Amino acid sequence: MAAAVAAAGVLLAVQASGPAQASSSSTFDSTSDPILFVHGYTGDGSNWNTMAGRFNADGWPSSYLDQWSYDWHQSNSTTAQQLSTEVDRLLAATGATKVDIVSHSMGGLSSRYYLKNLGGTSKVDAWVSLGGPNHGTDTANSCFDTSCTEMRIGSSFLTALNSGDETPGSPRYATWWSPCDTVINPDSSVSLSGAANSETACLSHTDLLTDTTVYAQTRDMINR
Repeated sequence: MAAAVAAAGVLLAVQASGPAQASSSSTFDSTSDPILFVHGYTGDGSNWNTMAGRFNADGWPSSYLDQWSYDWHQSNSTTAQQLSTEVDRLLAATGATKVDIVSHSMGGLSSRYYLKNLGGTSKVDAWVSLGGPNHGTDTANSCFDTSCTEMRIGSSFLTALNSGDETPGSPRYATWWSPCDTVINPDSSVSLSGAANSETACLSHTDLLTDTTVYAQTRDMINR
C-alpha cells in the first residue's frame, strides 16, 4: 500500500530543474500566443521552471509564460472554473486573442473540462497534455482527494469528460506519453481521439517536464 500511495503522490509534484536551452529554430513572433501552464496532482507552478525557462530563452517574454498554481485537492471541475478566470486575465494582460495551454498529468483534466464545458474552445489555440490520465490511471486507487478519485479508471468525471468528441472545437490537440511512465497506467490512457498522440523515449512521469525533445516538440506544435 505504501508503494501505491507513493506512486499516486508522484501524480505530480516536482521541482523542475536543469539549464534553459534555447533552440536555433526558435520561431516566436507577433502571432505567438501566451502560454498557460497547468500542473498536476500535488504540484504547483514551479514544476514548469525548466520548460518556461526554455520558452523564455527561445524568445517568449515572461509576460507570456503563466506558471499558474491552484488547489490540487479540489474537483477538477472547480479548477476548470478558476482556469477560465485565469485565461481571461492572461488575455487581458497580454492583449492576445487566444492562449496555448500546456498541461502535465492531472492538469490535462481541468483544462479539458474548460474546453468542453466552459467555452474554452473559443479562447484556446493549442492544447497539450504531457502524461495526462485522460482515461484514468490505476495509481489513483490509493489516494482519496476529490481530484484524485476523479482520475480513477471509469470515474463518473472521466466518463462524462470523454463522452462524445474528446477533442471538441477548433483548438489543436496533442498528447505525449512515455512507455516508462509508471504513474499513468495503462499507457494508452493518455491518447485522445482526434489529437496528435506521440510516444516519447523511455522517460519517467516527471521527466516529461524537463526532457529537451519533449520541450522542442511541444514548442513547435503550439507555435505553428
